[in-house]
Amino acid sequence: MSPDEVVRVPGVRRARLLVAYDGARFHGFAVNDGVATVMGSLSDAVGRIVRSTPDDLGLVGAGRTDAGVHAWGQVVSCALPAETDLGDLAYRVNRMLGPSIAVRAADWVPDDFHARFSATARHYRYLVWNAPHPNPLLAGRSWHVPTPLVRWALDAACDPLLGRHDFSSFCRRPKVAAGDPERTLVRRVIDARWSIVDEHLLRFEISANSFCQQMVRSIVGTLVDVGRGKLTPGEIRSILAARDRSAAGTVAPPHGLMLWQVDYPDAT
Repeated sequence: MSPDEVVRVPGVRRARLLVAYDGARFHGFAVNDGVATVMGSLSDAVGRIVRSTPDDLGLVGAGRTDAGVHAWGQVVSCALPAETDLGDLAYRVNRMLGPSIAVRAADWVPDDFHARFSATARHYRYLVWNAPHPNPLLAGRSWHVPTPLVRWALDAACDPLLGRHDFSSFCRRPKVAAGDPERTLVRRVIDARWSIVDEHLLRFEISANSFCQQMVRSIVGTLVDVGRGKLTPGEIRSILAARDRSAAGTVAPPHGLMLWQVDYPDAT
């Protein structure tokens, strides 16, 4: 069964897994032959437990995180034998894959549920350690920026991002086959804000209906350039309007980024 299809099969039910993982240990989320990925590891483990092939399971995630990006609230949907004990499945997956990958929860969902297409919003968090000295305890979860960042400038630079825009300046353009139309990079950002976690730790949070590749990291890097004084908050609008990847600033490193939560309609 294709991961993008939802087909009713006798003796099979749709399940939703809430998954967390340490992205530093994997070459991205999506299956990639020859290298360790989150989905590849999860597919193998679930398949061994329920004695099904990856094709029969049809695992699909709410979003494809890049290599090095972490997740606390990734959602994966799949087709499982109806007699599967989901609590036991989660326990066994965690024994096999933990602590790098953990199934935080598992539940049955309607047959038409799809982790990607049923989602209404995704929420990401990015941590910045803003101090002259590094923090060894947060080095794998935050971007160390030693230059003092101007907080009011960071906040002001978020406002132009809100709403529906073409984010071509902040996204890696997807490859398309010859003759196929270009994919739209228009996205609707619901919220974007900075907060102070403690004296030196800053957290950027952004929510949107969906994200394109490297969008969050490009936005964070550009906002940090604003905080450093390399750009002004007002230049964010012109960067958006340029629809040119070269118009944006630095691409923030992946290890500070985390997929925090995915939203779905109340019915699911």
